[in-house]
Amino acid sequence: MEEIRGVATWQEELASLVDAGLRYDGAPIDLTVATESRSKRSGFVSVDESGSERRETLKDEVTEFMKSWGEMLVELAKGCKDIVKQTVVTEDSYVVKKLRKPVAKVSKKLRFMNEYLPEDRDPIHAWPVIFFVFLLALAALSFSPEQDNRPVTVITKLRLHPTGATRVQLPDGRYIAYQELGVSADRARHSLVMPHSFLSSRLAGIPGVKKSLLVEYGVRLVSYDLPGSGESDPHRSRNLSSSASDVINLAAAIGIDKKFWLLGYSTGSMHAWAAMKYFPEKIAAVAMVAPVINPYEPSMTKEEMVKTWEQWLTKRKFMYFLARRFPILLPFIYRRSFLSGKLDQLDQWMSLSLGEKDKLLIKDPTFQEFYQRNVEESVRQGITKPFVEEAGLQVSNWGFTLSEFRTQKKCTTNGVLSWLMSIYSEAECELVGFRKPIHIWQGMEDRVAPPSMSDYISRMIPEATVHKIPNEGHFSFFFFCDECHRQIFYALFGEPKGQLEKEKETKETLV
Repeated sequence: MEEIRGVATWQEELASLVDAGLRYDGAPIDLTVATESRSKRSGFVSVDESGSERRETLKDEVTEFMKSWGEMLVELAKGCKDIVKQTVVTEDSYVVKKLRKPVAKVSKKLRFMNEYLPEDRDPIHAWPVIFFVFLLALAALSFSPEQDNRPVTVITKLRLHPTGATRVQLPDGRYIAYQELGVSADRARHSLVMPHSFLSSRLAGIPGVKKSLLVEYGVRLVSYDLPGSGESDPHRSRNLSSSASDVINLAAAIGIDKKFWLLGYSTGSMHAWAAMKYFPEKIAAVAMVAPVINPYEPSMTKEEMVKTWEQWLTKRKFMYFLARRFPILLPFIYRRSFLSGKLDQLDQWMSLSLGEKDKLLIKDPTFQEFYQRNVEESVRQGITKPFVEEAGLQVSNWGFTLSEFRTQKKCTTNGVLSWLMSIYSEAECELVGFRKPIHIWQGMEDRVAPPSMSDYISRMIPEATVHKIPNEGHFSFFFFCDECHRQIFYALFGEPKGQLEKEKETKETLV
C-alpha cells in the first residue's frame, strides 16, 4: 500500500525511539534515514554552528511523541463530548428529565454568586474553571513541602478499660454513672455537683484537685457521666430540660437532701444553666469556668457576635454550621476522629485555636495522661448519638434566655387599675430571677470560649460576678492549678471550715 506523503509509518516512529541495530522483518533499520524523514516531516531541519544538519536527540523525539499523544487525547475528549451531547444531554433523555428540576432549584439558590463574575464571562463556563482551579489549589496545599519537615506522629490507640463505675437508677429506668471525691456524705459541709464538658467523662471532675483542699472546705465533689458517655445509659430524646432533671434525680438518689452547689466548665455550663432554669430552689450557688453560650444566640449584639466568631478556626465554624443545619453529617466526621480508636491531640480533634499557655499545658505529660484516660472513658460505648446530641444542644434553641436569671421585679396585674396600683404599692410585686450567687471565671486569652461570651453573660445577668483572669486560656486556669481551685472554693464557700464532725455515739445506760 502506498504511504500518504508527509505521514510517518509506525515503523519509523518506533525506529526513532530505539537504539541502532534493531531489526524488523530481518532487515536492519537505518536510524539516519528515519531521523531525516522525521525532520523533513516536522517542517524544519536542525543545523549546528557550522551550518551542517544536526540529528534530533532522544529528548526531541520524546517531546514530539508526547505532543502527538496529547493531540490524540484532546480529539478523544472532543469525541466523547459530542457523544454525551447527542445521547445524554438531550431534552428527551432520562438523565435530563430526572435532574432538570433539582438542578434548576439549586441553580436558582446559587444564582446570586454570578454577581461576583465579570460581565463578559458566561457562568456555565466560568464556574467549572473556578471549581477546577480550587481543587488544584487544595491539592497543592495538601502536598506542602513543610509537611516533609514535620516529625512522624506516633499513633496511640485508645484502650477499653473494665467497667467499674458506681451507678444509680433514675426514675425513668436509666442508669447514670458517677464518681465521688473529697469527704463522705455524712461529713460533707458542701455538696458540689459537676456535669462534664464535650468529649469528657465523670473522671474529669476538677482536673488535678487536691483531696486536702476538698477536706479543708468539707466538699463532697460529685461528677457524673452524661447520657451515652462513659457508663451512663443513653437517653432516647435528650434536651436541656431532661438534663436538668438528671442532675436533680442524681442528687436525690445519692442522698443530697439539702441545696447543693453547681460547677460547670466549658460546654458543661449548658447543663448548669438548665438546672438553674428548671430547679432553682435546689441550688445554693453556681460557679462556671469558661462558660459557653449558643453562638447563634439572637440577643447577642453584632460586636459580641463578631468578637466571638473571629476567634475560631474555619473548621470549627464549619462544625458549628453542620451541628446546626446538617447534624446527620456529624457521625461521619466523629467516626474518623475521636471514635476511630486512635488518639490525637485535643486541639486537632476539636479544631481549637489555643493560646500560648494552653499549648504548653496540653504538651505536659501529666495532662496527656489525664486526657487520654478521660477520652477513653468518654467514648467507651463507641456510639455517635450522645456527641451529636451534645453538639446540637449548644447551637439550638435552649428554651430559655439568660436574661431570665436576672433579678427583676414582677408585678401581678389583672387590669389597668391593678397596674396603676402596682406602681405605688410594693406589695403587689415580687422579685424574680435566679437570686443566688453566680461566679464566672474567664481567661482573657481563651480562644475556645472567648471573653465576648462572658461579656454577653454579664450584660444579660448584671448580678453575676465575672472574674477576668489575664494571660489565662481555656485550660490553663482550670486544669492542674491548685491556686485556681482555691480561688473557686473561696468564692463559693467563703473561709474554709473543714468537714463536719461525726455525731458522738450515745452510750447505752446500764439498767
